[in-house]
Amino acid sequence: MNEAQAVGAEGFAAASSAHLQRGFLPEEDPCLRLPTAFAPWDELGRELPGLLAAGRARERMEQLPVLEVGLLQEPRHLERAMMLLSFFGHAAVWEKGRQQPQLSFPRSVAVPWVQVARRLGRPPVLSYSSHALNNWRRVDAEGPIALGNLLLQQAFLGGLDESWFILVHVELEARGAPLVPAAAAAQEAVVADRPEQLLQQLRRIASAQQEVERVLMRMTERCEPSIFFSRIQPFLHGFLQLPVRYEGVQEFGDQPQPFAGASAAQSVLLPLLDAVLGVRHSQDTMHQYLLELRRYMPPAHLAFLESVERGPSVRDYLLARRPPELVEAYNGCLELLGSFRQKHMEMTARYIIQPAREHATAQGGSHDQGTGGTPFTHYLKKHRDETHSYLIR
Repeated sequence: MNEAQAVGAEGFAAASSAHLQRGFLPEEDPCLRLPTAFAPWDELGRELPGLLAAGRARERMEQLPVLEVGLLQEPRHLERAMMLLSFFGHAAVWEKGRQQPQLSFPRSVAVPWVQVARRLGRPPVLSYSSHALNNWRRVDAEGPIALGNLLLQQAFLGGLDESWFILVHVELEARGAPLVPAAAAAQEAVVADRPEQLLQQLRRIASAQQEVERVLMRMTERCEPSIFFSRIQPFLHGFLQLPVRYEGVQEFGDQPQPFAGASAAQSVLLPLLDAVLGVRHSQDTMHQYLLELRRYMPPAHLAFLESVERGPSVRDYLLARRPPELVEAYNGCLELLGSFRQKHMEMTARYIIQPAREHATAQGGSHDQGTGGTPFTHYLKKHRDETHSYLIR
C-alpha cells in the first residue's frame, strides 16, 4: 500500500462508526428542548414566527438574559442551542426585510452564540447543519426519516412552504446516507484489488444517487417559488457583503464579522461524490467559494470528506485496468451526478433567478445569489460539464 492509500484508510474506520450509518444526520434525533435553565430560548423559539409577524422579535431578544452556556454538556443540547441562537440572530438582522437590515446581533444572542459555536467548531452564523441537519423530529419515533414522518422544529415565519423546503433536505440527507460507507468501501476495494467489491459499491452509490435526486424533485410539491423567494430566502442570507457586529463579544474587538449564510452548498454529499469518483473542478470563483464553505461543516464531517479526498483513486484504478462492467458502473455514477447538477440548475432558476428577475428593477439588486449568498449562475453549468468530462470513454 502506498502513502496515499494508507492515508485514505482513515476513512474506512470512520465510515464504520454507528452515526455515519445515518449519513451526515445526527447519531440521535435532535432533542426537542434544552435543560430548564435555558427555557427562555425554547420559549422564544416557539414564539419566533409570531414575533416576526408582529415586528417584535428583536425587541424580545434584547430583553433576554445572557445565559451561561457552560451548563450545556451534551452534544445534542449544544446543537439545539446553536440552532436556536442561529435562528434568533438571523431574525434579529432581517426582521425588517432586506432593505432595512439591523447590522448587529443583540448581546443576549451574540455572546452565547459565539461560545456555543466555538465548542462545536463552526462559525457563529446560521449554517446548513443548524438549518436542516439538526432541525427536525419524527412523528413516529420508530418510523423512517422521510417526508410524511417529519416535522420541523424551528422556523422563521412558519408555514407549509418553509417546513417543506427544510424537510426535503433532511430526507435528502437520509437517502444519501449509504454514500458514506459505500465511499469508504469503494476505496478499500481499490486498496485490496477486489473488483467485485468495487462493482458492488459503485452500484450502491448509484442507487443512493437515484434516491437523492428523487427526493430533490419533490421540492415543487409543497414549496412555491414565490413564497420561497419572498418569505424564506431572505432570512438565510449571510453577511459576507454586509458584515454584522456581535454585541458584547470581546474577541471580535467590536468589529463587524463577515460570514456566509445557510446553504445546501455546505452539505457534504456532493463533494463526497466528487471525491470518491475523482471529479476535480477547475479553479474559479465558485470553486474557491465552495472550499471556503467547508469551515461551516461539522468538523467530523469535514474530516471524513478530506480522508476520502486523500484516499486511493477509484478513477485511476479503473483507467489502469478498464474492466467493461466496472467502467460502465462508474460512468453511470458520473451520469447521475451530472443529472443531479442539471436538476439543481433548473431548481435554482425556478426558485431564485426567475423570481429575482421579477423583483430586480424594484429592488435594484442582483439575482446571482444562492440561498446563503452563494454566487452561482455562471458556475453551475460549468461544474455540470466538468462532471461529464470525467466519463471514461
